[in-house]
Amino acid sequence: MFVAKALDAISKESGRIAITAIVCNMLRTVMETTPEDLVAVVYLLANRIAPAHEGLELGIGDASIIKALSEACGTKEAQIKKQYKELGDLGLVAKASRSSQSLMRKPEALIVVKVFDTFRLIAKESGKDSQEKKKNHIKALLVAATDCEPQYLIRLLQAKLRIGLAEQTLLAALGHAAVYADKQSSTPANIDSSLEEAAKIVKQVYSVIPVYDKIIPALLADGVWDLPKTCSFSPGVPVGPMLAKPTKGVSEILDKFQDIEFTCEYKYDGERAQIHYMEDGTVEIYSRNAERNTGKYPDVVDAISRFKRPSVTSFVLDCEIVAFDREKKKILPFQVLSTRARKNVVLSEIKVGVCIYAFDILYINGQPLLQAQLDSRRQHLYESFEEEPGFFQFATAVTSNDLEEIQKFLEAAVDASCEGLIIKTLKKDATYEPSKRSNNWLKLKNDYMDSTGDSLDLVPIAAFHGRGKRTGVYGAFLLACYDVNNEEFQSICKIGTGFSEAVLEERSASLRSKVIPKPKSYYRYSDTINPDVWFEPIEVWEVKAADLTISPVHRAATGIVDSDKGISLRFPRLLRVREDKNPEDASSADMVADIYRAQKHNQSNRDDDEQ
Repeated sequence: MFVAKALDAISKESGRIAITAIVCNMLRTVMETTPEDLVAVVYLLANRIAPAHEGLELGIGDASIIKALSEACGTKEAQIKKQYKELGDLGLVAKASRSSQSLMRKPEALIVVKVFDTFRLIAKESGKDSQEKKKNHIKALLVAATDCEPQYLIRLLQAKLRIGLAEQTLLAALGHAAVYADKQSSTPANIDSSLEEAAKIVKQVYSVIPVYDKIIPALLADGVWDLPKTCSFSPGVPVGPMLAKPTKGVSEILDKFQDIEFTCEYKYDGERAQIHYMEDGTVEIYSRNAERNTGKYPDVVDAISRFKRPSVTSFVLDCEIVAFDREKKKILPFQVLSTRARKNVVLSEIKVGVCIYAFDILYINGQPLLQAQLDSRRQHLYESFEEEPGFFQFATAVTSNDLEEIQKFLEAAVDASCEGLIIKTLKKDATYEPSKRSNNWLKLKNDYMDSTGDSLDLVPIAAFHGRGKRTGVYGAFLLACYDVNNEEFQSICKIGTGFSEAVLEERSASLRSKVIPKPKSYYRYSDTINPDVWFEPIEVWEVKAADLTISPVHRAATGIVDSDKGISLRFPRLLRVREDKNPEDASSADMVADIYRAQKHNQSNRDDDEQ
């Protein structure tokens, strides 16, 4: 009940400061009274049951939840479905159904650890009758749930908590709570704000080791100030990858990196991968959002030890896995790579060969390298591995600050079937920053030169029925970016042109099964937009546009660039579906604002040049 009441209190707030305070007070209470429950409480607040890389999922659909709910409440399934259609939130249906039912005897109160352990139990059920067993676990929880508990139990089970609590806010609150709870040690001398510093430490440590089971015991035992020492990066746990900011031209790069030595690397069009090689010879491969991709690339697992030098006993590589035609010795497009099955790939049945393009090393022989400068990390990389053309190569790189030379290097990258360049600081401000879109890495794609700069990853949240030739498919889609701070999808454009008939049919067929009765409470859009259908936020589309513009209709980045207007895309076109991304990995409102500002900056520079 304590957790459910806190979730309810958070859902009624919209300001980040107020939400942080509620979560902080809640975590302080747990630390003070039942510290052994803290891991379970934090996981539930994060709406997770395990770290992302463990791949442990509840594996239950709405049908099982509806069945459990109808049995727990003694209501017909058809009635539950009808209410779900009306309310659009199964959590609210559960709350209404449970509170209207009188119970013969009062069930035992739900406790946090029991709920969390039951969730893990549900996730681990497999084989014959597993869905029946999962349903019975859910039913048992619902029978014992009172007040607002059913609402949040259901939302947690659907992994759709959506109360405006972003994980970064949870981490900040955990840092704040640790400061208040730590009565022994004093704040280090050189710190202005102990709360801000503690929040920063917890966020930083989580980006390096995103495992609450490790962070929280260390936090409780030794406090927040020693956390970076007690929780360090190790193989087997993926760190959030460092990301690059978009830039629009070689001259902009020279402006930004005026007095700093930098290097340019080819930007490969494949799948970002973090390859972990453990002391015992075990290999794990993780995607950019920490999913375990080992089963997708058995050929990489099989070959990787061939490329390391004998002195190397453990490592973590940051690289791009790219589809490669070994006969023609050339890189193939991302679309070819995406034809591979996503898991349980059989080595003998692989039709699409891949090449590993390594560009960074984060750990070598027991030594983390995140704090080393790039030139030092590169040296470790080059000394620890040997290239094998078509199988394992270092990213092609050049160190230069000559405008013409970089321009030629960009053209060479494009000729070699790459997307463009990544430009990185080399010796100064050149540490590896996990999970950050850093100013010290810039990306320059060939098609940035004459349009918006970066392509955007957007989520289709609604559609309009096709007319004329397009009857029977959707004629246009409403796309949204993701606002991390408010945990909401904000409309950014309608897209309806540039689709081939086959692609339109394919996307329409895929999204038909994602239709929901009404828009989610966390969708932001104008009342003047009236789509024919709304979707669950499931797919991520990479989209290119001519430019970005301030819009009175769309809600992307409202309040960042203009106090009450959003940003929209002009002439958007679909490039591809990003199956390697979750909806929450879509382009953020902050990134949309950054691209808009960069565009304005470049426009004014061009105007100055022309005068």
